[in-house]
Amino acid sequence: MTGGYDDRDGKIWMDGKLIEWRDAKVHVLTHGLHYASSVFEGERAYNGKIFRGREHSERLRASAKAIDFEIPWSVEEIDAAKQQTLAANGLTDGYVRPVAWRGSGEDMGVAADKNAVRLAIAVWEWGAYYGDAKMQGAKLDISKWKRPSPETIPCHAKAAGLYMICTMAKHTAEAKGCSDAMMFDYRGYVAEATGANIFFVKDGEVHTPTPDCFLNGLTRQTVITMLKERGIKVNERHIMPEELEGFEQCWLTGTAAEVTPVGQIGDYNFEVGSLTRDIAEAYEVLVRA
Repeated sequence: MTGGYDDRDGKIWMDGKLIEWRDAKVHVLTHGLHYASSVFEGERAYNGKIFRGREHSERLRASAKAIDFEIPWSVEEIDAAKQQTLAANGLTDGYVRPVAWRGSGEDMGVAADKNAVRLAIAVWEWGAYYGDAKMQGAKLDISKWKRPSPETIPCHAKAAGLYMICTMAKHTAEAKGCSDAMMFDYRGYVAEATGANIFFVKDGEVHTPTPDCFLNGLTRQTVITMLKERGIKVNERHIMPEELEGFEQCWLTGTAAEVTPVGQIGDYNFEVGSLTRDIAEAYEVLVRA
């Protein structure tokens, strides 16, 4: 698939039916465009099956409720629409993007109870999110932006507005020649990358930040289960910045990132070691099982 994301061949599922890709449009006064009343999911299909697809659909609906709207399609209907969209585009392996938002209507202010909720699903081919970093280890900047307190945002929703600082952090990182940026949280603890959770290895044990102010990713949960099944101790805890110097290995997890090794964060370097490679390879096998 080539060209901009607005100018491609294919089908997009929108509000209950498949339409031509180029016809999937919304009005400029759509509430979600102005006030970020939008939630989304990122999913991958492998061999025709969406990995943890139902959990993604459940989280989509939960995210909508967290920002005060109800998606008028059930989990089962969303699952069926995702499969229908994959089939319509002839894909068995691909990225799946459901997005729900408050549309245009009678309200055009902060409140939007009178506006209909819309739902769309697009799918496309997408390779490694970090390119060559999948093998060599990604290089990360350290962002000046911090994940906010859960008292200020619905931090466990996959809501569009929460990614604004992630976009800015990633732009800054790419301008420095990095693949991504690591973010601290509002207390100064290590949090995550702009669109992926983070893991560290030291003395045979794994350490990962407690997801108390950012998304507890489904891939993160999967990888923790895989590690525990291998008898590896996983420490979910608050991690201080000065601890970065003592960690030996590091990787990122996410639907797009899958399991991606990290070779550098700021001035700190990490080995792309055997545990990192083992988990990355095992994850590849698992999602295609």
